[in-house]
Amino acid sequence: MHYQYRIIMENRRSFLKKGLATAAAAPLLATGCRPSQSADKYGIEPDLSIESTLIVPKSNALPITGTFLDEISHDIPHQNWGEREWDRDFRYMKDMGIDTVIDIRCGYRKFITYPSPYLLKKGCYMPSVDLIDMFCRLAQKYGMKFWLGLYDSGKYWDTGDMSYEVEANKFVIDEIWERYGSKYKSFGGWYISGEISRATRGAIESFRVMGRQCKEVSGGLPTFISPWIDGKKAVDAAGGNLTKEQAVGIEQHEREWNEIFDGIHEYVDACAFQDGHIDYDELDAFFSVNKKLADRYGMQCWTNAESFDRDMPIRFLPIKFDKLRLKLEAARRCGYDKAITFEFSHFMSPQSAYAQAGHLYDRYREYFEI
Repeated sequence: MHYQYRIIMENRRSFLKKGLATAAAAPLLATGCRPSQSADKYGIEPDLSIESTLIVPKSNALPITGTFLDEISHDIPHQNWGEREWDRDFRYMKDMGIDTVIDIRCGYRKFITYPSPYLLKKGCYMPSVDLIDMFCRLAQKYGMKFWLGLYDSGKYWDTGDMSYEVEANKFVIDEIWERYGSKYKSFGGWYISGEISRATRGAIESFRVMGRQCKEVSGGLPTFISPWIDGKKAVDAAGGNLTKEQAVGIEQHEREWNEIFDGIHEYVDACAFQDGHIDYDELDAFFSVNKKLADRYGMQCWTNAESFDRDMPIRFLPIKFDKLRLKLEAARRCGYDKAITFEFSHFMSPQSAYAQAGHLYDRYREYFEI
């Protein structure tokens, strides 16, 4: 009896201790306090008076003011957030200076973000939550603009032909505008989600057709694309290599994208090249060409500052801060108009599944003196 009583009392004390710890943490969670500001599991409080001693000039870079929302993912894991977690993440974004959120795609193959009558009839799976409605509401709540990424059927990735994406999006664009665009003031634009790097079969005409429809249905709201540069780090994510020998040169990149911009600039307002496929000492050369081409065709030049690391054999983890800093500093030197990132919630958020992401958030805030 004595042994059983001791076990019961130890379990009770353990239960009460856990309950008190949870109660103590509740106010921190309610106020949106970052995990790094609260005590660790040993009860050690951080000294908030300590800051990193930076030996580079602060705020000498283009700040990130937009992020993709990757809820229909291809090669990074879902975090299985509900609206409470998403609401907190929007607060973290707002605190960092983000004013633009972009749903990276409203559907990918059979998984979709909203109950699309058209796509459901085509065999897509019913989502448990209307994410597009939630994102529009949260953007409106926090004074942001929401941009809608179009549907990706996956056929382009299977065939290399962009023209397959046009047919489904004829219906999706109209659905999206009727359900959300005309309802929410936060709905601010469109992302034409087909990712290309070079002269791709059907790309120019597909961008033109989808961009034209987006603009016509929404009264001229802006559109943008986010292609990738076919550089030395543009390797198969599922493979083991980190670099490749055959990479596009500056002159060839300029020739090919001059032709593409010439064909799409009437219906595509901005281009945000992904910045992770070239080396850090190549940034200024490629960024200068991108800016020159955008200016030539009256387009905005954005950078998609990837906040994940392409230099590691593990795909994909939050990037080292100095790598992100180098890329954003180059974007400022080259006169870019805006920096967005792929992607805040996984790779920069204090509540990300990756512990490193919250530290990247803190280092970013230190550098920009936020």
